[in-house]
Amino acid sequence: MPEQNMPELTYCRNKRLLTARSYQAVFGDTCYKVAHPNLLLLARPNQLSHPRLGLVVAKKHIRHAVNRNRVKRVVRDTFRLVQHQLNSVDVVFLVRPGMDKLSPQEQTELLENTWQRLSRKLQVDSSCVN
Repeated sequence: MPEQNMPELTYCRNKRLLTARSYQAVFGDTCYKVAHPNLLLLARPNQLSHPRLGLVVAKKHIRHAVNRNRVKRVVRDTFRLVQHQLNSVDVVFLVRPGMDKLSPQEQTELLENTWQRLSRKLQVDSSCVN
């Protein structure tokens, strides 16, 4: 029997930012920022009933594809686990130099803390509305 109150822990197509227009909306009207020397999260409310995630992992900041892919995998996995805490927001994750120097476990811990910081900002400041 499926549990009624269990949050959905998937990361399917409707949970991703897919178009340039979606990314531009977040870049142009950022309401929430969470910064760290290795990453930056930008967020803004959306009109949907769930959060969406977009990734910007530049070759300029992480040279090797295997390392870029690992960072993206960790970001998606941590987002998948905390998405039920994030309300209806569009989030863009931007990598900064040095993220690939952290171990996958350190990346996971950093991202879990970052998602918690964003969640707290969303709960405290609800003044930013579309």
